[in-house]
Amino acid sequence: MDSKLSSIISKIVLGGISLYFIYILTVVVSTVNRRHIGTTDGTYINNTQSNQNIHKLALELTKNCSDNNCRIQNILDNVTNIPYKINHFTAHSPQETIQKNFGDCDDKSNLLISLLHELSIESYFVLVPKHIFVIVTIDKPIAKKGIYLDDKKYYILESTATNSHIGFPLQYELNNIHAIVEPFQNRKLEIKKLEWKL
Repeated sequence: MDSKLSSIISKIVLGGISLYFIYILTVVVSTVNRRHIGTTDGTYINNTQSNQNIHKLALELTKNCSDNNCRIQNILDNVTNIPYKINHFTAHSPQETIQKNFGDCDDKSNLLISLLHELSIESYFVLVPKHIFVIVTIDKPIAKKGIYLDDKKYYILESTATNSHIGFPLQYELNNIHAIVEPFQNRKLEIKKLEWKL
């Protein structure tokens, strides 16, 4: 009787451990899929955040603004004035970039897009060889070229160029764009027509 009971308990424990292992494996795969996007020159790691500190900073930076153009520029000014320094390890979270007061294009773009997200400003990552930048829509069009995704205009925000403005010039050929990514779902956009024009 004792050996039968021990055998049943062993099977139950083994089954529980197996289920737990499958659960952990599923969580890990889901996290990797949510945070990593492969490109032809490596893997981009998405490290965007939405939390109370980021929300508070977004509101503080834009408290004197009456439109999204002003909000976007104020947030961009804040991020571009964080010193650029190559981060040889994994991408900083937005909070780490603020605390360490430095970052590379991944770190600063993650912070930039996280702040924009807190204000519900439509924005996407653009992945090009060895670089990442952000594109946004704006309330009041400006006389600068933009990237058109299926006939909708987006302006470039360059997080690594100190004191840059909405509508930064495209520094790459259109065919060098590896992916345009919705950051909080980490989903590549399906685009039929991509243009760079006024």
